[in-house]
Amino acid sequence: MYPFIAGAAAPNTSQGYTSEDSRYCGPGTLDETLVKGKIVFCDYDSNADGPVEAGAIGAVFQSGRHKDYAFAYGLPLSNLNLDDGRIVFDYVNTTENPTATIFKTNVEENQFAPFVVSFSSRGPNPVTADILKPDLTAPGVDILAAWSEALPLTETEDDTRVVSYNIISGTSMSCPHATGAAAYVKSFHPTWSPAAIKSALMTTAFPMSSENNIEAEFAYGAGHINPALAARPGLIYDAGEIDYVKFLCGQGYSPKQIKLITESNTKCSEVTNEAVWDLNYPSFALSTTPGDSVTRVFHRTVTNVGSPVSTYKAVVNAPPGLIIQVQPSVLSFESLGQKQSFTVTIGAQLGNSMVSGSLIWDDGVHQVRSPVVAYASLLE
Repeated sequence: MYPFIAGAAAPNTSQGYTSEDSRYCGPGTLDETLVKGKIVFCDYDSNADGPVEAGAIGAVFQSGRHKDYAFAYGLPLSNLNLDDGRIVFDYVNTTENPTATIFKTNVEENQFAPFVVSFSSRGPNPVTADILKPDLTAPGVDILAAWSEALPLTETEDDTRVVSYNIISGTSMSCPHATGAAAYVKSFHPTWSPAAIKSALMTTAFPMSSENNIEAEFAYGAGHINPALAARPGLIYDAGEIDYVKFLCGQGYSPKQIKLITESNTKCSEVTNEAVWDLNYPSFALSTTPGDSVTRVFHRTVTNVGSPVSTYKAVVNAPPGLIIQVQPSVLSFESLGQKQSFTVTIGAQLGNSMVSGSLIWDDGVHQVRSPVVAYASLLE
């Protein structure tokens, strides 16, 4: 047990700090003579530079920020939510000689996993409202990752600890997982296009629940990446350069703008905004203004990469308020590489919210799943 003191320690008045400053434990705001050798309570979530600088041996932070990921500090630290923090704060200020102990982190299985962490970006797509983003999600939180021994463990001054591995969260972690999964799929199918590989990853992803992410598909897209299934997706939604050029034309890109992307001279024919719905994408999204109803027709083509002779039936999951019609509802294949086209008509009556379902092509072995999302867009 160590002496416990609130962060509202007497400030260094020569620096012009007040007790209001010191309660947040910023650098230079704490009185070393009061804090040194103690655990300090701070009314804010920071990188702990202030307590380290003042000689504290530990810190307790209270903050309204999400606590769904971990990161390293320059000293032992416990990060509390506002409710728990208020209890501890009252204890420090009403006890004559408060004490505290910070124990080692105890990692437990998270019953809500997988879910999308609070700092991850959410949809809808601000550029093209009728393309669902994100596409899918991959592991990116509390990842045990290699760490350069040329760098300290934290950015805290005087932190000289050197480690070979660290716990890291962010896109820098999820991106390698997704890249590795794509490389894994390509090792089985070296001639597949990027669009085909993306399709395989999306249509075989683990479905996720809106119970843990209220933004639903705008948080996790098609779901959580599943590399083992992605290597044998059954069907793929493929697309080539010309498909994306038509899409860009439909979005109003000029030939000059498209040339910057394709490095070739392209003339846009009479292509309308419907090109966005006909891009051979493995998901379906449609938007409208709040309070309106919306109906869209999507044209899709799938390529058989599963069993040479197979029959897929359309399985539609549509909650109240969402209508999904597939024509034809049965696709029969007689060889590998054979393509079949179909249309999906989606209708929805929306308030100020979203509604989502799915379309699954099922042959009894493969379940080729695509998310379907209709939502009220506030974008102009």
